[in-house]
Amino acid sequence: MTTARSNWRWMLPAVLVALAGLGWFLFGQFKKSPPSVEIRARVEGFLEKVLFREGQDVKVGDLLYQIENVQFQARVDQAKANLAVAEAVATNAKLEHGRNLELSKRQFSPQSLVDRNKAALDAAKGRILQMQAALTQAEVNLDYTDIRSPIAGRIGRTAYTVGNLVNPASGVLATIVSQDPVYVLFPVSVRDLETIREARRKEGGGLAKIDIRVRLSNGQDYPHPGVWNLTDPQVDQQTDSLIMRAIIPNPERNLIDGQFVTAIIQERKEEPRLVVPQAALQVDQSGYYVLVVTDQHKVEQRRVQTGPNLGTDVVVTSGVREGENVIVDGIQKVRPGQVVQETVLPPRVGG
Repeated sequence: MTTARSNWRWMLPAVLVALAGLGWFLFGQFKKSPPSVEIRARVEGFLEKVLFREGQDVKVGDLLYQIENVQFQARVDQAKANLAVAEAVATNAKLEHGRNLELSKRQFSPQSLVDRNKAALDAAKGRILQMQAALTQAEVNLDYTDIRSPIAGRIGRTAYTVGNLVNPASGVLATIVSQDPVYVLFPVSVRDLETIREARRKEGGGLAKIDIRVRLSNGQDYPHPGVWNLTDPQVDQQTDSLIMRAIIPNPERNLIDGQFVTAIIQERKEEPRLVVPQAALQVDQSGYYVLVVTDQHKVEQRRVQTGPNLGTDVVVTSGVREGENVIVDGIQKVRPGQVVQETVLPPRVGG
């Protein structure tokens, strides 16, 4: 028998606490930079529709602008017609070549005519490929008249309104900025980076996981932690620092592109989790359960909800409380309601 226990992750090593105080690394003021896309025209034409409200949130694939497409549709139709003509010419060339080839086998047609027919057939096939390429290009240009959002985010002001002529040289029509999540970029000196790496090392060679916290310019802590996801592979030789990046959730849209914040690095503190030995876990048609010995020394069956395995233990999310005794040995000899004399096993080292 053993006692259900909570599994805690320890705080950062003392060197980190001594260096920064309270286990935090503060790196001053850093600019937040979420993914953004500049919307541009890829074909020339008059703007027929602007289909968004400035400042609204847009989704991937939302139609933003429509360029007048009559001439582009006409080019598609013309390309289709040219392809049909090319295919008809190729069909005729194939028939001519086939007839003269058969005649030449009987000595009724000169070989030179067969060769000319073969060349004409090859040229017709090449013409089909040209027309197919022209049709593809015409269809692509027609598709470019519908300008859609490539990312989800918030769109800013439009530089052009309905009736204006736009083309690839017109510049940015509008900018979309991703809102959730966003990036936080911050420089770290090479010396501080080595200190962080040393502080993260655990016994056994592993690395402690970290969270990135953000403090706003008014001194308030932003409620959502971020994840450190990029370290720049190059060092700025003038400052002896490199750029790091974190991804920060922004569900309330409180963070704004270009905003300056304070980045705070700390070890990730996991929530305590209740675990029981795998030997205590039983299963039947109704699911998992454990046998608990109450304060009156009676055996009680408890239905439990389980989580992931942690070594020889299993995380239990409901059904038992911390400190309760669960049976791990002799389970087959007892039944619910039976009075037993239990022996409590000592907790394992590190448990």
